[in-house]
Amino acid sequence: MLIFHLARRSLANRLLTTGLTVLSIGLSVALLVGVENVRTGMRDSFANTVSGADLLVGSKGGTIQLLLYAVFGMGSPTANISYETWQEYENHSAVAWTVPYSLGDSHRGYRVIGTNDAFYEHYKYRGGQSIEVAEGRQAAGVFDLVLGADVAERLGYGLGDRIPVTHGMSQVGLMNHDELPFEVVGILDRTFTPVDRAIYVTLEGISAIHMGWESGAPPMLGEEVAADEVLAMDSIPIGQITSFLLGAESRAHTLLLQREISTNEDEPLMAVIPGVALAEMWRGIGYAEDGLRIVTFFVVLVGILGMVVSIYTSLDARRREMAILRAVGAGPKRIVSLLLLEAGLLAILGAVLGVALVYGLLFVFQPLIEARFGLYLPIRAMDDLQILYVIGVIVVGFVAGLVPAIKAYRTALHDGLSVRV
Repeated sequence: MLIFHLARRSLANRLLTTGLTVLSIGLSVALLVGVENVRTGMRDSFANTVSGADLLVGSKGGTIQLLLYAVFGMGSPTANISYETWQEYENHSAVAWTVPYSLGDSHRGYRVIGTNDAFYEHYKYRGGQSIEVAEGRQAAGVFDLVLGADVAERLGYGLGDRIPVTHGMSQVGLMNHDELPFEVVGILDRTFTPVDRAIYVTLEGISAIHMGWESGAPPMLGEEVAADEVLAMDSIPIGQITSFLLGAESRAHTLLLQREISTNEDEPLMAVIPGVALAEMWRGIGYAEDGLRIVTFFVVLVGILGMVVSIYTSLDARRREMAILRAVGAGPKRIVSLLLLEAGLLAILGAVLGVALVYGLLFVFQPLIEARFGLYLPIRAMDDLQILYVIGVIVVGFVAGLVPAIKAYRTALHDGLSVRV
């Protein structure tokens, strides 16, 4: 207890140096734990985007590309799937359900997705939670539109608002379907997934706004299809969709369906298991994660070295203190223990400060991060790896204290009592 009391009083007497050293270590630990928190949060956010789907089906191309544009709303598809092909698998005896997607349009930079009632019934996220409508109802009519939570909040739309859709993905509409506006009939509950940053309409609605675009170009002036004409039609033909999620009747059917779809001779398709595709994506970006972790470790190392330098350089000013301790009976081992304890206390205080900073910043900035980047970082207890990092920093702090301790151990008693000129 005497050694602990001496170490505490010694650090308190050098309050400014102690505070700066603790702050340096604290920022390093905060960066280390924070980066790990963001990394795991990002993985969880991606993994929780869709659950319960056995296969993701799209046109032939890259596995990761299909995952990105169909699930995360990033990028564009290479080709489409015919409506007849989708219906073939929709009615397949081994298929329990499908959720079709039709992509290609946007509104003020937010992706517009054409789908059907199966989206609200079968799409699951974060461990099997269903999509819920917070206000209004699901899209059912041709020109019905449902907003994701983020879209409604950022653009300030409400029920009954009429908005146009833009051809393609663009912040500024160059080819707007102004003649066929959609009406907001619902706003989805927040999911903390890409669902919040998308707009949902019916498959018929997507087909309706593209009538007259069969050549790939907009219809000539005066040849546009009016909304009244669309609503008067008995049925609206749907030519293509972009992709669809698929739930098999049983797990045993999943691989059989995957092979059947991927070897379809009538149309070039590919079917991927979402979890496998996600693991492949993480392997692809794993090098970036490793690089970020290495940089963070070096930052922590710099913080520890700063502590060592602080204690080491203070020894010259503390020569008389050390000599007095030696003179009253404190042996070299007791001096070494004192300096090791000082280093350990600095490391512990820095680690506690770093963890407190991480949770404090999470508490303050969590809503802003989710709103700005769509990344949900839950405030939860530290996992085993983060605890191991913090313990490692404290242990390294104790070990690093050996450097100044050895110098103090080798310093003779008369050296501290002599006057240096």
